Amino acid sequence: MEFVFNDKHFFSESPVVMGILNLTTDSFFDGGSYLTEEKWILRTKEMRDQGAAIIDIGALSTRPGASEISEQEEINRLLKPIKTLVELFPEMIISVDTYRQRVAEKCLEIGACIVNDISGGQFDSKMLDFIGENKIPYILTHTKGTPATMQRDPIEKNCSRMVLEFFEQQTEKLLLRYGAQQIILDPGFGFGKTLEANYELLGKLASLRIHNFPILVGVSRKSMIYKLLQTTPDEALNGTTTINTISLLNGADILRVHDVKQAVETLKLYQTYTKANQ
Repeated sequence: MEFVFNDKHFFSESPVVMGILNLTTDSFFDGGSYLTEEKWILRTKEMRDQGAAIIDIGALSTRPGASEISEQEEINRLLKPIKTLVELFPEMIISVDTYRQRVAEKCLEIGACIVNDISGGQFDSKMLDFIGENKIPYILTHTKGTPATMQRDPIEKNCSRMVLEFFEQQTEKLLLRYGAQQIILDPGFGFGKTLEANYELLGKLASLRIHNFPILVGVSRKSMIYKLLQTTPDEALNGTTTINTISLLNGADILRVHDVKQAVETLKLYQTYTKANQ
């Protein structure tokens, strides 16, 4: 797995952990926890020290049922934190979690080097051309509907086939037009899928890999875990670790998580296991 953008070069032969930094007030788990400069600096340092290879920063909640904020408000929330964190932690790889092309552009100008688009290019018609023309590392995610509507008519059956077809369609646009190669595939667990569909997708994770692109799994404390276990996001860490382990066994390359320490420990156990059984 290798990505290059501006002066940042990322390379890893083994899976890595992406830590989540939410600059939102209404995310399903830790919304409102890191809204001051002191808190988002300390949180980033903590995740770095725990072993996160990438920090994913978002300012617009994409949980099911979430309402939008304006494009300018999203930019206002993101620019100072990203600029500050790039200056304080120049070795860190910063990803910006946005589906808006203009927001992505502003953040890349000040040091972000990956765009994490939960819509896979569906919500902003300018996004894929922007990514391709500028050869930007891009997390292409499958989503059915928008955050406000995604759980009204979720996918129930043949989920993996639908996700694979979407990946083929969207990557073809980037490959044919621009020869884009810096693509990460995210199946979009919880984004417009029933609980059962999420687990079908998990079981067929390896079949979703096309063009040997890395696969990202983001299941951290999501409803596919806590609703099944009849708990809450606060109580879903053990379930998250279990699903992350299954994901690694099924071919995941990046784990996007709230709990970096536990995910890094999971990676170490997985790597020791696989090495001992080669």
